[in-house]
Amino acid sequence: MTDETAAKLDNAKWKIFAIVSVLSLIADQATKIWARASLPVSPKGCAIPADFIARKCQGVAETVVDGFWEWRLSMNPGSAFGLFSSQGFARVMLSVVGIGAVGGMVWMLKKSRTDQKILHWALALVAGGAVGNLIDRIYYGVVTDFVLWKYQTHEWPVFNVADVVLVVGVGLMFIDMQKEGKREKALKQSRQDKAKAAGLVKDLRE
Repeated sequence: MTDETAAKLDNAKWKIFAIVSVLSLIADQATKIWARASLPVSPKGCAIPADFIARKCQGVAETVVDGFWEWRLSMNPGSAFGLFSSQGFARVMLSVVGIGAVGGMVWMLKKSRTDQKILHWALALVAGGAVGNLIDRIYYGVVTDFVLWKYQTHEWPVFNVADVVLVVGVGLMFIDMQKEGKREKALKQSRQDKAKAAGLVKDLRE
């Protein structure tokens, strides 16, 4: 591979990262703006998010798929899917974690090989999702959630688009880890086979 080709492939991973992370961020922020402006609340006309934080207002369910899926506006001071919901400490700690996560994604992308396409997508999704929730947390002090999935009497924590892309991104990271494990095993076996062929290592099965 020539230096020019290597440079093009390296640039390509950064382009993928930029495009996917920005599109994820736009999708997240656009849907949150829609949710805050359009979804019903009780009492009507309450200040968002101030009255939610003060517990003077709450979202009203709007059915999407009866018995399974609802829109319900919620303001979450914690992390993804409503975890660690404590107002003051969570805002500072999770903001720092979010900034650190984005920095970590950029560092991992820099270190990644050009053929690790799945990892490039994973890092972009995680970065986009982290920034999406980070913007909410810094600007509002809480994260806008509005998607509620349920089954019969069980309800999962309310979430948003950023949470979804974060989960997908982490899932892709695990897939990349599995692929890398198999790749390392294959490389190790190849080195052993070459060493045996050169007579440097004796086959213990003989």
